[in-house]
Amino acid sequence: MADVFVSYARSDKALVAPLVAAIEAKGWSVWWDPAIVPGEEFDRLISTELKRAAVVLVVWTPTSVNSRWVRGEARDGADRGILVPVRFEQAELPIDVRALHTIDLDTWTGDPRAADLLPMFQALEALINRAKPAIPAAPTNPSSSPSRTARASICVLPFANMSGDPEQEYFSDGISEDVITDLSKVSSLFVVARNTSFTHKGRNVDLQQLAQRLGITHVLEGSVRKAGGRVRITAQLIDGRTGGHLWAERYDRDLQDIFALQDEISEAIVAALKLRLLPEEKRAIETRDTSNLAAFDFYLRGRQLMRREKEAESRAAADMFRQATRLDPAFASAHAGLAQVLALIVFRRQLLAVEMMPEARRASQRALELAPERMETWVARAVVLMVGREWAASGEAFERAIQIDPRSFDAHYFYARYLVTRGDHAKALEHYERASAIEPTSYLPIVMSIQEYRALADTAGARRAVERAWKAIEEQLALDPGDSAAYDHGSGLLMLLGRTEESRQFGERALALRPDDPMTHYNAACIAAIGEDYERALTLLERATDLGFRSVDWLMNDNDLVPLHGDPRFQALVASLQAQQ
Repeated sequence: MADVFVSYARSDKALVAPLVAAIEAKGWSVWWDPAIVPGEEFDRLISTELKRAAVVLVVWTPTSVNSRWVRGEARDGADRGILVPVRFEQAELPIDVRALHTIDLDTWTGDPRAADLLPMFQALEALINRAKPAIPAAPTNPSSSPSRTARASICVLPFANMSGDPEQEYFSDGISEDVITDLSKVSSLFVVARNTSFTHKGRNVDLQQLAQRLGITHVLEGSVRKAGGRVRITAQLIDGRTGGHLWAERYDRDLQDIFALQDEISEAIVAALKLRLLPEEKRAIETRDTSNLAAFDFYLRGRQLMRREKEAESRAAADMFRQATRLDPAFASAHAGLAQVLALIVFRRQLLAVEMMPEARRASQRALELAPERMETWVARAVVLMVGREWAASGEAFERAIQIDPRSFDAHYFYARYLVTRGDHAKALEHYERASAIEPTSYLPIVMSIQEYRALADTAGARRAVERAWKAIEEQLALDPGDSAAYDHGSGLLMLLGRTEESRQFGERALALRPDDPMTHYNAACIAAIGEDYERALTLLERATDLGFRSVDWLMNDNDLVPLHGDPRFQALVASLQAQQ
């Protein structure tokens, strides 16, 4: 049973996808677009889901107001007192629902954090909470039962590195990420995703304002000091509404106890929030990939390096993961990390496939043998299969990863990249939007969604995505002025915004920072094509292939390059790449 049943016109799917992603990012389940062929069985399923839902969210548009199905579902929701109507494009409401308060979303740009969505979220929360049965107090200890009416939610800020050595940053970041991962296993707790929380790293943050902006109830902050064989971790749990401390603790331990210490911190937070930790959740938190401290240390180093896009750093990450697997051959996460980082190097420079793909396949297979129940294992496997052009198996692996963890940014983002290569722009857009809702501060899925909106001829959706993406790029460059990928993607956005000279400057900065990166040249070619400088676009594409770009599947499905398809140089380039497959 889903919390929210969304009623909408099929032709409005691209408009509705970001809305669904924003709702799912709040931790609620949504029924809206099952992959079922219409017919009698389809109708029965709709009827069943409609009856079970806690809320019926109807999306009124000039198209949906004329749909007898949408109007019927809206009337059912209204009759049961569970209807939340929203409106786009100043749609003229059906006469029988005009008396109901309707939330206008014409000014919403697609940002899941925008204040425009607050009235909708409040209405959904009230109806979902009303539908939930009350949890009776335990007879032996009534005070131990949860008294919270709304779902508890938390942002884990990056723990400060107090070691006095910037080289130890990977360790404090790793501890923070592991706490996020552990808390995400608690079904009664919504946890802000890693990328969003890490945008506040090293900044003075007003915790109450942060909680209000993210729509969360609590914030966790802390510090890590690692020296010799000892580690000190401090942590404070803050009430986001009052700014008061709910819980604080300092742990001084031998470094060998780090795994038990992580479990202890996570379980202490759950207890402080007065949440019930299910037995299987407790087991999941306490299950660690490795007990080898040195292997764990190499893994944390690799994980930090893997998040950077430069090839030298990705190769260094691969070396760290290799060291971890040598020290502990049963370390599944290290095998998965190795597989994924090698495949992503090849994704950017396909010329390296012969060198790297055999090892990537072995590592992904070993990770799958060791931990078939883990999302990360399936994402790594799916990326390896995608880069290896094993399309059917890759798609199945992505779907398995999402089934295990529907809130995985990597699963949705890379699945969208996969779907683009298959020419399924509508589904790719859906998963880019879901990734964006999970990590609202990440500019990558928003930027990538623009070409999908353009491919679907959704001009309004593309315009909203451009505005959101540029805002995210500006925020990222304020945090990290040396982010070459932000200049790379920002150049394209500025071209779409008509700021040609600024676009040129951003593009030159990106190429200066990454002169030998094939994807930077490829992106520059797309920007030139958008600006109708087709000769420059073709020259940049040829340079990208000289540097190692080989993805003919992406090339042929990139909407930015459609104007080049009839050019003999482009056709010769495609033929050359196809001959090398």
